[in-house]
Amino acid sequence: MSTSHEVHVDAQVPARALLFSRLRRLVGWLLRLPGLRTLRPLAFRVFAVAEPAGRLSLKSLPAALDVRQCETLTVLSANLWHDWPRRREWPERLESFARLVEAESADIVLLQEVARTPGLRADEWLARRLGMAYTYSRANGHEEAIGFEEGLAVFSRFPVVTPLLRHLGARANPFVRRLALGAEVETACGSLLVFSVHLGLLRRQNTEQLAHLRAWVGEVAGARGALIGGDFNAHERSSHIVQTQRLWLDTFRHLHPHADGTTHELRWPGRLLLGRRRLDYIFLHPGERRWSVLEARHVDAPGGPHSDHRAVLARLAPEF
Repeated sequence: MSTSHEVHVDAQVPARALLFSRLRRLVGWLLRLPGLRTLRPLAFRVFAVAEPAGRLSLKSLPAALDVRQCETLTVLSANLWHDWPRRREWPERLESFARLVEAESADIVLLQEVARTPGLRADEWLARRLGMAYTYSRANGHEEAIGFEEGLAVFSRFPVVTPLLRHLGARANPFVRRLALGAEVETACGSLLVFSVHLGLLRRQNTEQLAHLRAWVGEVAGARGALIGGDFNAHERSSHIVQTQRLWLDTFRHLHPHADGTTHELRWPGRLLLGRRRLDYIFLHPGERRWSVLEARHVDAPGGPHSDHRAVLARLAPEF
């Protein structure tokens, strides 16, 4: 059984990384001056949280290799809702989600808001609980510095190779990052590119990030097919989601053109409903190999709520 290890990838933020490196050297020099050394612990925390993503945890092989013939492929995407700093019922919600993965016999799982604290790393816990291969990237926070971080993950019953990471958008807030984490998965149906995505809340930034994502996936995938799932934080009637649906196949709408697609409800304390929106998607980037969408649903964990978002499921079969 393989164990996870750390790998470094180029997340394509050269200007931001260079600025961060120069600023860190300058502050490091200043903190050596008499009277400023007491600020070193605070400076460590600030720079740790501001550090660009680029270090991934990778466990390439699942606990047991899947030897099934190529028939169907089940993909599940979910925002796990870290609920920082309260983290209400976090271990229970993780177990509930693990049961959902098992109940749906998911082959590939695309996750957002995967939290780490000194007491529990959700990515490592799920890998052990499900026996899956995986890769994880921190997005925001820093476990060592402030005791909390959250990020993206890709899990698979098949070997995971060639992890990919991209900072989305050009806006340079050093403390808030929006990422896409990808990987090549060696499925029973051949190699497949998959991506987990979490986009920003502000419309202008969200639009910019989605355009960046479409261009990057197109560049990486080329003529190969790819699955892109995640929390896009944009309603399907927004112009940039409509544009994306023209380029990529929206697996849910492909089978359910008129169904209620809500995946998230916004409620005021006291459970007053403020709004219902579809924020979570699984898209199929077309490639040389054609796929049929057999099933597409929004699902909830059987053992109780796993998140404030519904999970999104797509079951596919290759067209030979």
